[in-house]
Amino acid sequence: MHRIIKNIFWSLWLLSICSCHADLTNSSKKVFNLNLDANLTSLDPAFARNQNAIWMMNQIFNGLIQIDSNLHTVPCIAKTWQVSADGLSYTFNLRSDVYFHDSPLFKNGRGRKVIAPDFVYSFYRLIDPKVGSSGGWIFSDKVKDIHNFTAINDSTFQIRLLKPFPAFLNLLTTLYCSVVPYEVVEHYGKDFRSHPIGTGPFKFKYWKEDEILVLLKNEHYWEKEAGVQLPYLDAVKASFISDKQSAFMNFIKKELDFFDKVDGSYRDDILTKSGKMTAKYQGKFQLRKGAYLCTEYLGMLVDTSKLIAKNSPLKYKKVRQAINYAIDKAKLIKYLRNSIGTPATSGFVPAGMPGFDSTIVKGYHYNPEKAAALLTEAGYPGGKGMPQITLSTSTTYKDLIEFIQGELNAQGIRVKVDASPNASLRDMMSKNEVNFFRGSWIADYPDAENYLAVFYSQNRVPYGPNYTGYFNKTFDKLFEESYYESNPQKRYVLYRKMDNMVMEYASIVPLYYDQSVIMLQNGISGYPMNALNLMILKRVKKP
Repeated sequence: MHRIIKNIFWSLWLLSICSCHADLTNSSKKVFNLNLDANLTSLDPAFARNQNAIWMMNQIFNGLIQIDSNLHTVPCIAKTWQVSADGLSYTFNLRSDVYFHDSPLFKNGRGRKVIAPDFVYSFYRLIDPKVGSSGGWIFSDKVKDIHNFTAINDSTFQIRLLKPFPAFLNLLTTLYCSVVPYEVVEHYGKDFRSHPIGTGPFKFKYWKEDEILVLLKNEHYWEKEAGVQLPYLDAVKASFISDKQSAFMNFIKKELDFFDKVDGSYRDDILTKSGKMTAKYQGKFQLRKGAYLCTEYLGMLVDTSKLIAKNSPLKYKKVRQAINYAIDKAKLIKYLRNSIGTPATSGFVPAGMPGFDSTIVKGYHYNPEKAAALLTEAGYPGGKGMPQITLSTSTTYKDLIEFIQGELNAQGIRVKVDASPNASLRDMMSKNEVNFFRGSWIADYPDAENYLAVFYSQNRVPYGPNYTGYFNKTFDKLFEESYYESNPQKRYVLYRKMDNMVMEYASIVPLYYDQSVIMLQNGISGYPMNALNLMILKRVKKP
């Protein structure tokens, strides 16, 4: 009898999916239409590794805490929390009105209440070798096993760390740390990727891979604004058009409500070189720019135990500093990027990051005379006698790298450009097989530790992302000291010291701090921009 009832539930569920398109064509429904330029790999938060997936998962799932537009951590499912004096124990007090989305796998098909054991299960999944989550790094060096996660009772959840990590609350705002229902995940196994059940403002409805994804309003969502239940939209519909030009034409025809990224093929059509909207589109739609926690940079291998570094002129600090001074970053941004981004004349930590201070962290401004003087001091006047260096890049950044090639050639630094697919370049970087390379570092969470970890010696290849092989005992000491400093302002002082050390050594050339650019149809309101470029649709209103 139980099986018959369950089969009826499934039949009704599938029938409702089939009627999905009919529901969305109802003109009274407020549907937010957007395009994703690549198919989703998964809707399981244990695999929240790329932007498109993160954008969609953020509508479906919640975690203990969340970030606001200013990158502050604010309550979510946890209404309050306490951190022990030693920085090792985090205790979260959960709300009592948060329910999972309805599913035939729950009793009577109604979503059940979220309780503390759900977080024990969800967090352990990230380090469970059977799951193979791409988010294992969140907890892998911070807890020993499942016993570090404790449900003290249904409404109290505790995490015990092996060592202090002051950025831990920021880390918990990542989509990896979303809560999932064990009975649904266990039922679907790996297929949970396409049958997600969360607690977020929108619930999963339908996904035809490479074609369409539909999310519907969660009628039982717990968050309110001024006493009104969120979200305001009835649905979110995503198409998957890989050709950005075609997708942009759909936006111009008002078939899409949102469009992001101003790509090279049509950048000049939308933006002037100074970054303003062209006359052609004035008043046609909203265009907004904001800080994005992403640093585009060049890296130079300085670990001279590696043969390619030992025989390279880049082993000399004055040569590396000359390269930093030789590139006109403002010109690069204006003419190659239509003023999207800001010149990276401070450190590796980007503008928009809490604690960023360009008056304290000093990088390099364009100074060709200084570059020439440093080359002479290094024994290469006008580049004479300096061997050719190879600059490795991915194919999508070839125009930017060719600009840099021209800037360096003007100083007599002969550069050969080697372009390869992105995955190949990342693989070579992770094995120290490239001496001079283009890279980008995007924040996973809003704390500068995320950037400075790139230069910690324990993160040198093959153990982490220290692709330049930077090593400095004083830096390491400051980095480790920052883990025991719970006061953010005092921690920022340590961060700035480290950033200055990295810049002085010049194993990298920060090129620019990126910006996010979004376009919205006129009348759309409530879309908040934030420096993590996280899509938050729960407060969006459509006329």
